Amino acid sequence: MITTINEQQKSGSALLVGSPRSPSSQSPYLMVSVSDPAKMGNGVQAYISYKVTTKTNFPEYDGPEKIVIRRYSDFVWLRDRLFEKYKGVFIPPLPEKNTVEKFRFGAEFIEMRRQALDVFVNRVALHHELQQSEDLRIFLQADEQTMERARSQETGIFLKKPADLMQIFKGVQSKVSDVVLGKEKPAEESDPEYEKLKNYIFQLEDHLAEAQKHAHRLVKRHRELGQSLSDFGKAVKLLGNCEENPLGNAFSDLGTKSEILSTKLQREAHHLLMNFEEPLKDYIRAVQSIKATIAERANAFRQNCELAEAIKFKEIDMNKLRITRSEKLGEAQHEYEELKADGAEATRRFEKIVKLMNEEIIRFQEQKTLDMGLAFHEFAKGQADLANGIACAWRSLLPKLEACSS
Repeated sequence: MITTINEQQKSGSALLVGSPRSPSSQSPYLMVSVSDPAKMGNGVQAYISYKVTTKTNFPEYDGPEKIVIRRYSDFVWLRDRLFEKYKGVFIPPLPEKNTVEKFRFGAEFIEMRRQALDVFVNRVALHHELQQSEDLRIFLQADEQTMERARSQETGIFLKKPADLMQIFKGVQSKVSDVVLGKEKPAEESDPEYEKLKNYIFQLEDHLAEAQKHAHRLVKRHRELGQSLSDFGKAVKLLGNCEENPLGNAFSDLGTKSEILSTKLQREAHHLLMNFEEPLKDYIRAVQSIKATIAERANAFRQNCELAEAIKFKEIDMNKLRITRSEKLGEAQHEYEELKADGAEATRRFEKIVKLMNEEIIRFQEQKTLDMGLAFHEFAKGQADLANGIACAWRSLLPKLEACSS
């Protein structure tokens, strides 16, 4: 049983990545937290660094505790390495790179980014396959110079910038969309369960996006109402200063209550953002990661089919060469054996992706049930507490205002 520190629970996140437990020397554990974001540099070169703390009794790790400093690009490096090496696994998503917000580096943006990175690395650390990754060990333990060298030595897909990789993933998603919607007809699986899964994932993404859009509007509405109450409170207090008791006192109390409720609304807006809107956005990103895995499965299936066809054609060629007793038969047989080996490897690769995806979708569904249940519970609880607080605040003013009006 692998345990993890849920730093996001401390900050009020609704995202769950496992049940935190005290480390035990009798069982293996890998506990990770992302904390203490700090701005480094100035201008366009500025970035945020994070303290990544790891506690573990894994024998391949250097000691029971390690603290390293990482930046966003290091997390991208880890995500890309995992995506390339673990075909069929739903690689946890990262928060998107928001260039506009980066230059502002507001406290809320920094906290949302920290929280999302904490969720990402904990999901990796909890995953029974990904937690064994050598790249994860490097990420959690290497010093900054070693980490920088690891990033600079990448080849192929790893040389691409995060923006380029996002474009690749968008292209992959578009390709899968074309297949699902019937715009393109390459060799594809006819498994009804697989078709059901694809349709479910695309519908889930649409519904999550719609829910997140309205959650964003709720956050905005709370903030606007909070600002309006603050402005109203100031105006009413100034009005009260012009009046004599008891009317002046009643107006002053009304203004004070309005300002207090303004603070409550702003606080609830932040709570909604971190515990409701952000979890919805996180699952939209998770679905996009699943779509990338679907594309990998489709590619593996096509490669398997193409090699099977090539083997059939090579068999036909060999039969012709046998009939004509051609001297090229030996070369053709060698090519045939190579094709058969490639075909067997392609079949193994495809079957492994299918097996992993079947396991992953079950795990995804179970985790989604927990996370979405908590997110909506936090939403309902926050709204109930806010409504009750507002009602109590206004109710406490009624006697004074009624006395003035009578």
